[in-house]
Amino acid sequence: MTDLIETIRRTLVPIHKEGYPFILIGIVLTVLAGYFSQFFGWIFLILTLWVCYFFRDPERVTPVADGLVISPADGRVNLIATVLPPPELDLPQVPTLRVSVFMNVFDCHVNRVPVAGRIGQIHYTPGLFLNAELDKASDDNERNGMVIETAHAGQPKRVGVVQIAGLVARRIVGFVSAGDVLGVGERFGLIRFGSRVDVYLPAGSTVLVGLGQKAVAGETVLADLGGGPVRVFKRI
Repeated sequence: MTDLIETIRRTLVPIHKEGYPFILIGIVLTVLAGYFSQFFGWIFLILTLWVCYFFRDPERVTPVADGLVISPADGRVNLIATVLPPPELDLPQVPTLRVSVFMNVFDCHVNRVPVAGRIGQIHYTPGLFLNAELDKASDDNERNGMVIETAHAGQPKRVGVVQIAGLVARRIVGFVSAGDVLGVGERFGLIRFGSRVDVYLPAGSTVLVGLGQKAVAGETVLADLGGGPVRVFKRI
């Protein structure tokens, strides 16, 4: 019996508390719709189950090593480019490596800290709600950016992280404040519903993921602050 309970516990994924109000609304609408129409009752039940799935918050096993940058989001690596960082992050205005992870509405949307360190600043920028897969979404869309002050090999480093709203997303939720000291893999925010997270890497970093690769928040290694050999990828 103990083994069965443990199996069930591991199978059931926790739901983040941000999802509770939406789930409650879904339950109420399901009951009301089901009272008048069995068909619409099933429709709202399916939607409520999807909301539960959307707000899932599974445990993750995070690699811990000096210099590793871990994915802050579940999703697909859809852009790897060298660009100027957003001015509001107050990072050096020089070409910087950016890795973007796009989250669709079926991905887990709880975001995790890519490197251990202190949050130097947080800056919210209002904007549009374009398709978050587009490159220009980094400049035009509503976003919430923060800079994490970390270190590698005894040298200070600054990593930029920007949550970007998308076509469906209308709310960026933050769990942290400037000055907080966080460990790699800790939760720092959530975006509703479908969006993107950009990571701006300091000079000398090496990207360790390929375009189209599936990333898992808190587990997939995006880059190495210390450089090193570049990985080669191929589609099969």
